[in-house]
Amino acid sequence: MEFACSHVVCNWGPDGAGISQFGPNYENIAILKQQTDPLPPPLPPRRFRKPRPTSLPNQPFSASHLPVTPLSLPPPVPPRLDLLEGENRFKVNINVVSLGVGKLADISQDAGLESFQSPVICGKCSAALSCLSSVWKKLWVCEFCGYENGVDENLAQVCIGQRAGVRSDDLYLPRESEDDYQNLEDTMVVFCVDISGSMTVTTEVTSDSGSTVHVSRLEGIQDALQRTLTFALQKTPHRRVALVTFNDEVVIYGDGTRTPLTIKDWALVDYEHIWKQAVGYNVPHCIAETHQDLSQRVKELREHGATALGPAALASVALASKYPGSKVILCTDGRANIGLGDMEQAQSSSAKTPYFYRELALQAVAKGVIISVMSFRGTDCCLADIGRLADMTGGRVNIVSIGTVATEIQSISEDNVLATGVTATLLAAEGVYFPYEDENNHKLVREIGNVTKGLEITFEFAVKPDYMEFCLQRNTLPFQLQLNFKTKDQQKVTRIITEQRPVTISSQILLGKLNVAVLAVHWTQLCASLTMEGRVKQAQRQLAAQQDLLSYLSKLRPIQKEERIYGNWMDTMTTICNEIETESQILSDEAAEVVYQMRRASSISSISSNYRAGNQKKTLVKKKAMQAM
Repeated sequence: MEFACSHVVCNWGPDGAGISQFGPNYENIAILKQQTDPLPPPLPPRRFRKPRPTSLPNQPFSASHLPVTPLSLPPPVPPRLDLLEGENRFKVNINVVSLGVGKLADISQDAGLESFQSPVICGKCSAALSCLSSVWKKLWVCEFCGYENGVDENLAQVCIGQRAGVRSDDLYLPRESEDDYQNLEDTMVVFCVDISGSMTVTTEVTSDSGSTVHVSRLEGIQDALQRTLTFALQKTPHRRVALVTFNDEVVIYGDGTRTPLTIKDWALVDYEHIWKQAVGYNVPHCIAETHQDLSQRVKELREHGATALGPAALASVALASKYPGSKVILCTDGRANIGLGDMEQAQSSSAKTPYFYRELALQAVAKGVIISVMSFRGTDCCLADIGRLADMTGGRVNIVSIGTVATEIQSISEDNVLATGVTATLLAAEGVYFPYEDENNHKLVREIGNVTKGLEITFEFAVKPDYMEFCLQRNTLPFQLQLNFKTKDQQKVTRIITEQRPVTISSQILLGKLNVAVLAVHWTQLCASLTMEGRVKQAQRQLAAQQDLLSYLSKLRPIQKEERIYGNWMDTMTTICNEIETESQILSDEAAEVVYQMRRASSISSISSNYRAGNQKKTLVKKKAMQAM
């Protein structure tokens, strides 16, 4: 856990009584001290030289020895920029915690933290006995909720151990795994490829020889898949690779060694039938055994027909579901217009978000499958809707060109799943709550699902007004993260991190000491989420307040390179939000790509070009980012 501020600022909360369902509108945020007295307090008396002996004659009096200023007034103190402007208010909450889930779920580097004991759990709030706990006469009063738990003293000593202090990090592993061991490479990558008629559209590109040629979208995909298959053969020869194509029917080729399975006509609208057929299609061989067969299948693909994207995505997830940690890479250039998930039918019936894609994403998460979505630049795939498949399962959303499609597919296929079935439980002291979350109490449970390297999630927290005095009297507040997940080899792990934070009020905070990386990642994720949910006005208010605070921080110290990137993120989101004129508008594909990437913003990747915020901003300024429904 990483906090944006060294202290919990307990007098920050929403305006007015009660808590808005749309999140707080902070008013008493970041109040800065003001020097109301023009003169600082007097310095203590100075110690002068020892008294002269009385036997010595007195020195003659001279007017030059008179003090120029009164002895009690020292020279004026230079102003403190971070404590000026007494009534400046920045309407952003800096009570933010960041969870580096991608790092925490990778336990390969955490030898020595393992314990085969089960954690001792509070009977009321489910907090775990930790370094902050104290047991007296077999009684543990939970530091989070105050519940009295009877515990065994010997077991308590094992749980608390030698880690008594302000922070502990423990891994709890079962003595015996409930699931069969799984080979780390025994996962599957399913390429789900659009071969509808629109894939015949060509783009002018420059060949290696320097000549100009026209390449169709399907030809670009075929070349990219051939390169990726060769790369997989070299790097992960024991991994399964499968192919699924779709136009006005769905064809499951699997590993290319069997007779393809075709799903068409009435079957395209039968969810259970598609799932059953795809799960029953066996993919027994790894890429080392099937490279030639798959390569030939890819070479023979031809484009024609409509776009049964929904049924193909369903079949691909079902095919991969037998191997937790598998991936589906969906490549398309148009809207689904036949079968399950038909976008044109959804638009004509005024359905804001097709129910089908949300349910499919939830099923993929339950099976440990990650879906990534790729579309071609200049097309209209309704990426704001189908992108939810990637957003909810931990995959990527990308718009590619003929020249970049191979690199993007290879990069996505290299993403290794670190953990599946991940659930994060964050506990704080009684009286603390988490704005923008459904739970209005001191316990927050987030179902994360699949985790890849670099995943970072953030949360705001605040103290309820009625508990402010109580929290100040406590002096420190406890926080605990409980991370439950399965590793790549299907081992169940519980990781528990506990620490405490001192309590203060806003006027004591030095803004120049804030962790800008944690704040910026949280702001980016929050504003992207609000925008995707249609709460654009709230996102705009947050963006304005965040930019004001970043601007003020720039006056306190030099701006770092990473902070300029964070500023670009804010500018990009502002550009997108400003293009939305009414709530009846949806994100264009270009804007949806950026917003989905911002929802997965991470301080770890801030220096990389993964989010390309600066370039995206320039593009979006020149091009209208929204389109009417």
